[in-house]
Amino acid sequence: MKNKKGFWKKGRESKNNITPQVNSGKIKIIKGKIRAIRGHTAYFVSDIDNSTVEIPTRQINTAMAGDKVEIKLFKKNKAGFHEGEVIKIMSRAKSYFVGTIELSKNGMVVIPDDRRIKVTVKIAPEKIDALKTNDKVRVKITKWIQAPAFSEGEIITKLGTKGENSTEMNSIAIDKGFDIDFPEKVLNESKKVFENNKKILKDELAKRKDLRNTLTFTIDPITAKDFDDAISFKKLPNENFEIGVHIADVSHYVTEKSELDKEAYERGCSVYLPDRTIPMLPFELSDNLCSLSEGDEKLAFSAIFEINPRGKVLSKWFGKSVIKSAKRFTYESAQEVLNAGSTGSPQAKSGQYFDELNTLNKIAKIFRKEKWQKGAIDFEQDEIAFELDETGKPIRIYKKQRLDTHKLVEEFMLLANKEVAEYVFKIGKKIGKLFPLPYRIHDYPDKDKITELAVFVKALGHELFIGKTGSITGKDMQALFAQVEGKAEEALVKTAAIRSMAKAVYSTKNIGHFGLAFEYYAHFTSPIRRYPDLLVHRILNKILSGEKVEEKNLAFYEKACMHSTDQEIKASEAERDGRKYKQIEFMLDKVGQTFDGMITGVTEWGIYAEDTETKAEGMIKLSSLGDDYYKLDAKTYSIIGEKTKKIYSLGQKIKIKLVSADLDRKQMDYQITN
Repeated sequence: MKNKKGFWKKGRESKNNITPQVNSGKIKIIKGKIRAIRGHTAYFVSDIDNSTVEIPTRQINTAMAGDKVEIKLFKKNKAGFHEGEVIKIMSRAKSYFVGTIELSKNGMVVIPDDRRIKVTVKIAPEKIDALKTNDKVRVKITKWIQAPAFSEGEIITKLGTKGENSTEMNSIAIDKGFDIDFPEKVLNESKKVFENNKKILKDELAKRKDLRNTLTFTIDPITAKDFDDAISFKKLPNENFEIGVHIADVSHYVTEKSELDKEAYERGCSVYLPDRTIPMLPFELSDNLCSLSEGDEKLAFSAIFEINPRGKVLSKWFGKSVIKSAKRFTYESAQEVLNAGSTGSPQAKSGQYFDELNTLNKIAKIFRKEKWQKGAIDFEQDEIAFELDETGKPIRIYKKQRLDTHKLVEEFMLLANKEVAEYVFKIGKKIGKLFPLPYRIHDYPDKDKITELAVFVKALGHELFIGKTGSITGKDMQALFAQVEGKAEEALVKTAAIRSMAKAVYSTKNIGHFGLAFEYYAHFTSPIRRYPDLLVHRILNKILSGEKVEEKNLAFYEKACMHSTDQEIKASEAERDGRKYKQIEFMLDKVGQTFDGMITGVTEWGIYAEDTETKAEGMIKLSSLGDDYYKLDAKTYSIIGEKTKKIYSLGQKIKIKLVSADLDRKQMDYQITN
């Protein structure tokens, strides 16, 4: 079983994971990590050989996903898998969680929002007067006891009332470990930096490249408040173009070991929920001082390129600058300029900055084509967005439109990221020194996972070429995506492919980026919302200014890379949970309605399907099919009727009726109607 949603659910882990260590037949004590808890089963992975053991939740003894544990190994179960029991928890992934106050026969208790946490915390009598049923709270567990007995804990914060939009959204972020508010000392420091801005800008003008008279503009989402990147354009006398990528100079304001720096390190990144942003930096910096707002003189860290009309980069310059954005475009407004100009009428082409946008767009398309030819993989999928009313309730869910202007900005940001990484790497190689740059790396796919992917897509009627050594290239993946383009199963295959890949992570050890087909890559372009970008700015500035880069910093940077990767994962989980909450909330008043759906997963206990319009996923219980006894066929990723031989397979289009939507369980149930 790969995941809750959809990478070809088999219901069991691959038996190839069971190794001789686990197969010896003797009772053993094994150390490892609880990887996941689904339904009534926890999945344990051994530290020694990555073998997988299934543990019934009644035997996990309060362990949670991410906990390091010791287990006692039992004999194989009927399905041929070993089971075990947690006998010791070595370290907790988290001790804090968000829950809701409920009244039980034994008094007030806290029920975790995350139903995979199999504990209930009883509230101490002296705390009861300050709380009421349906209060959301943040709790620290001080003594873990397996349910139905009560654990002990300390209520840290009252978050609000269950069901209120702000309470629910904040709870999602807090449960993943992101604080909503900044500590007082961080806010004080932020305020002080902000108040000193005028003096800082005046002092800096003499030290930086002055680009205030070079045409510069930003292109961002319509809801954006923090503008951390801008693009400048100048046509040169030799018919080439000087194109600049200018990034908010956050490192100038957030200095090493300051309170702002420590807080940014801990957060690691900003979190984007359906109705709000939980920023990495306080408002004075993220939305104001650092933001490259229209008409304001701002400090930037720039990457400037001379590029010819054929898209060849002829020269590059990196350094500190002062810029002034002449125009704040949204993606939509910039696209309108391009669309109007494409009509050919002189009046349309005279629209604001059409020539500049059009040239940038042509060069971006050249970059994209070259990237594709080198084997970059296009994982682009439909994304959903929400239209919310004044209370935060979703009144519409729609698919985001992917415009040429999105791709334009993306290509120039990729250019800056790639060129900065290559510059730092080659400078280090030239002088025989390893600079501790946080590279953004993406390893080659695991051969076993690629084999599983090939079997999966074959069951859907497609082919993934695998080399003799079991490896693939980016072009092999491109060929697979070409087969499914425009078909119902396109999103499903892309999701499966993404989950078969290694995850992109931060590391000081550069191995390149498989998915982008880049030999060198780092994040340079978003220091307002990502801590690794801030570190890249610092290292690059030290190199450019001739400042000594201590090799002892390597250990800190590697630690920062691992922490930032972990925080990025948690932020992604929070963002996913926020979307899911709003999808279920949107569907609450649609129980009984029928939708066009697609099967996204099959398991022993049911079928997962999603509404194709809103991507709202729910479960179809096998018992609800009614007309036959259905069983899982893991080889074909299908559910097959025993008598009728009727088949329900991954990617299949079906009609589904919503029979229930439950915000407490974060779950929806469908029935098949055709």
